[in-house]
Amino acid sequence: MNSRPTAPDRMRRVLAVVPWIVANPGRTLAEVAARFELTEKALLGDLNVVFMVGLPPYSPDALVDVQIDEEGRVTIQLADFFSRPLRLTPAQGLALLASSDGLLSVPGTDPDGALARALAKLAKAVGVESDESLDVHLGDAEVELLDQLRAAANSGHEVEIVYYSYGRDERTRRTVAPWRIFADSGAWYLHAWCRQADGERLFRVDRIDHLVLLDTVAPQRPAEAGLRAAVFQPGANDPRATLRLAPEAFWVADYYPAEIIDDAGDHQVVELVVSAVPWLERLLMRLGTDARITDSVGLDEAGALASDAATRILERYRY
Repeated sequence: MNSRPTAPDRMRRVLAVVPWIVANPGRTLAEVAARFELTEKALLGDLNVVFMVGLPPYSPDALVDVQIDEEGRVTIQLADFFSRPLRLTPAQGLALLASSDGLLSVPGTDPDGALARALAKLAKAVGVESDESLDVHLGDAEVELLDQLRAAANSGHEVEIVYYSYGRDERTRRTVAPWRIFADSGAWYLHAWCRQADGERLFRVDRIDHLVLLDTVAPQRPAEAGLRAAVFQPGANDPRATLRLAPEAFWVADYYPAEIIDDAGDHQVVELVVSAVPWLERLLMRLGTDARITDSVGLDEAGALASDAATRILERYRY
């Protein structure tokens, strides 16, 4: 094996080695290294990474415990959170299955071991065969619009767009300098410099209503490292809302960036970052009686958001 694997290669290796050690406790470093075609030094390096896997507050019960005795026998005790049922959305389940071939192809992986059995159960749960082809859908943006944005990004020219902001429920005309076009979670996004905001912004391409290529040259393009924008980047001062969810609304914690504060089985308490109040209003109206706000930071009259939004909608239908 390459003595200097890439980070993805090493991650696949770790994800294959750990389940095998958990299922075969007490094997020596030499045995594990030989099975996975590693040197003992490389194996120890991987296990040192596993030591750091855990969840806040990183107490002993929230960390993966790797034990190596004086005779070199290895045992791994998984953290308590591994015993909790894992709730995956269908998209997350398919993504995990799509990467499973890479995990099972790591030298030394047991084709009938715990990892293979877990993936087989997951495939059954999402209703696909392990050897079935997957059709990947990257989003509904128009091909012509994507081509225009890519051309502008390559030439360095600005474009004028009419953009609908779902979170704020408003349309605006903006002059932007396209930097990067990428797909994420079933949608296409434009990472660009926006003159109106005087800063970098992300735009969903399918919410761009109109585009005109301009003659003006874009501001200086950032270094390549600066182009790795996340779809959602919460700010330190963004408002927060704490919601108590009924079981029918547990999907909220899977679908949106949320911190689970309490998971009691019959209810769940989560904290959401509120990027825009209209977005939260629509979410609360969609959830109905399955959710209620118990606390908030930076939101005025948070408890009345859903009812106020419903009242405004009813007013529109009276005329």
